[in-house]
Amino acid sequence: MNRERLRELLEALRRGEVDVEDALEDLARLPFVDVPDARVDTHRALRQGLPEVVYGRGKSPEQIAAIVRALRESDQDVMVTRVEPDVAERLRPEIGACDYDPLSRLLWSGPAEVATLGRGTIVVVSAGTADAPVAAEAAQVARRFGNKVETLADVGVAGIHRLLASSEVLRAARVLIVVAGMEGALPSVVGGMVDKPVIAVPTSVGYGAAFGGIAALLGMLTSCASNVTVVNIDNGFGAAYVATLINRL
Repeated sequence: MNRERLRELLEALRRGEVDVEDALEDLARLPFVDVPDARVDTHRALRQGLPEVVYGRGKSPEQIAAIVRALRESDQDVMVTRVEPDVAERLRPEIGACDYDPLSRLLWSGPAEVATLGRGTIVVVSAGTADAPVAAEAAQVARRFGNKVETLADVGVAGIHRLLASSEVLRAARVLIVVAGMEGALPSVVGGMVDKPVIAVPTSVGYGAAFGGIAALLGMLTSCASNVTVVNIDNGFGAAYVATLINRL
C-alpha cells in the first residue's frame, strides 16, 4: 500500500466503483502481514514514500520467498538486496518472474520500467573496479526508486585526470553518491568540485591497514569538504535511499 494506491482506492469508493467490504479487505492488510519468521511492513510506502526493502543476506530462500509473496499480494513492487547468485536461482521457481543483477546482487520483482519521480540526476561515482559491486547496488537501487542515474566508474584519485575530464557530468548532478575504498579520498575531491550533496560510501576494498573499510570510513567522516556526508561501509543501498529522498525535494 502506498499513497497513490490508497488515493485510488478512496476515489473508487467515493465513485461507488468499490463497495465498503472490498475497501475494508484492502485496508485490513495494513500496516503489516505476518509470515513465518517475519512481520512484513506493508504500510511503509504510505508513511515514508518508499516501500519496505528486503535485506537478503542471512535469510534462507524460503524466508525471502515468503516475504516477497506477502509484499506482492499487497500490490507492492519488491526489492531484495544482497542476494547471492545461488540463492537467486533457488528463488525463481518460488516467486515467479523477477529481474536479478549478479554484480549488484539486487533482485527486483516489479515493472521493467519505473516512472521517474526524482527532480534531477543522481550520479554514482566509483573510485576503482573493485568498488563496482557497491556502486552497482547504489545505481540499481536509485533507478528502481524512480531516479535518472548516471555512473562514472574507475575515476579514483590515483589518476585524477580521469575524474576531472567528467567535471560537467559531476556539476550537472542534483545528488552525488561517491564510492571508494583504500584511503577513501575521492568524496572529498568530488565535494570540492560541486555545489550539491555528496553521499560518501566507504568500501571494504584495500590492503591490511584499510581495516576492511574502516580507514576509508574515518577518512570520509573527517572530510574537509563540507557538503560530504557518509553512510556505512559497503552500504550502497543506504546511499541510494537517502539520495532518492533528496532528489524528490
